[in-house]
Amino acid sequence: MEIVFLQLAIVFYLLSTGAFFWPLMSPRPLARSLAPGLLCGAFVAHAGAIAVRSLSAGHIAVVESYEAVSFFGCLLAGVCLLVQLRAPVAILGAVVSPLCVVMATGAFVFSTQSRDLPPSLHSVWLPIHVTLAFLGNAVFGVAFSASLVYLLQERQLKSKKGRLSFRRLPSLETLDALNYRVLAWGFALLTLGILTGAVWAEYVWGTFWVWEPRPTLSLVTWVMYALLLHYRTAGWRGRRAAALTIACFIVLVGSFLGVKLIFPGRHGGAFG
Repeated sequence: MEIVFLQLAIVFYLLSTGAFFWPLMSPRPLARSLAPGLLCGAFVAHAGAIAVRSLSAGHIAVVESYEAVSFFGCLLAGVCLLVQLRAPVAILGAVVSPLCVVMATGAFVFSTQSRDLPPSLHSVWLPIHVTLAFLGNAVFGVAFSASLVYLLQERQLKSKKGRLSFRRLPSLETLDALNYRVLAWGFALLTLGILTGAVWAEYVWGTFWVWEPRPTLSLVTWVMYALLLHYRTAGWRGRRAAALTIACFIVLVGSFLGVKLIFPGRHGGAFG
């Protein structure tokens, strides 16, 4: 059943990717409303796959590297849908959907039988810490998407040769304001994720902090986003803020994948 849900999610993500680009070519209301519905279907199917695997394993399915990436992708789709309920920026899905295709496909290709957690990680803190941290990452993913759209829109406006379709993108002011609001939410969630992880570490290992790759890189990422928000509050806007948002997210994803695949530890991909 998990594989069936994943296959459905991949199909819906692919369809939503095309549908999010469709409004750039067609002004019809159907074109604008179809894509979020397809992304919602993909999110539900993806969440169903994770739920089935989690119930089978007896814990939230984030132990294996591909499980963590899949969970990240599912939350990214969910956060994108929530943002679209509050702001007219459906075009964000044109960035989010392809990312989710890759993540869901990775989970489908590399899926193996779930394995048990070590006794030290059987804790109520696991779903709390993981959900907060991954939600923060997913929100930063939406900020990354808004920044990419911002740079594209700015380039089209400056060149004065942009196609008519790009005039249907949100204004630069809308994208910049969304970037700032989303960054603030992502930073708050990441902070809560780190704090709950520290409390959990004290409970399990007797210390609030262990200088292993994953927590260390999480701290580096936190500092980077703290500086970005500080300078945004001080007046940084526009292209510079968008470029830095993209750079921070690339570092976040690089550290996330690097730790999972290369530097496992008590907090890494092996959970050992």
